[in-house]
Parts: sequence; C-alpha cells; structure tokens
Amino acid sequence: MTKAEQSLADDKMRAEIANLAAQTARIQQQMRWQMPMWMIGFIGAIVAIVNVYGN
Repeated sequence: MTKAEQSLADDKMRAEIANLAAQTARIQQQMRWQMPMWMIGFIGAIVAIVNVYGN
C-alpha cells in the first residue's frame, strides 16, 4: 500500500468514526426522553384505571 493509499484509508476511517460519533449523539439525545415518556404514559394509565374502577 502506498503512502497515498494509506492516507486515503486513514481519512476514510476518520470520516467513518466522525459519522458514528454523530449517530451515537443523536441516538443518546432521543433516548434521553424515552424513559420519561414511558413513565408519563404508565402513570396516565394507572390514573385512568383508578378513575374507572375507583368509583
């Protein structure tokens, strides 16, 4: 492998790493809100059940 080919391979690898880092950050940002939304839905379902069967 020549120096030019090695340099090109290194650049491609760095670009792929940057791409994966950006995707990871996006997924982590989405996951941050997932658990609170599940909890709100669960609490809402419990409140609805209590309202239906509580009276």
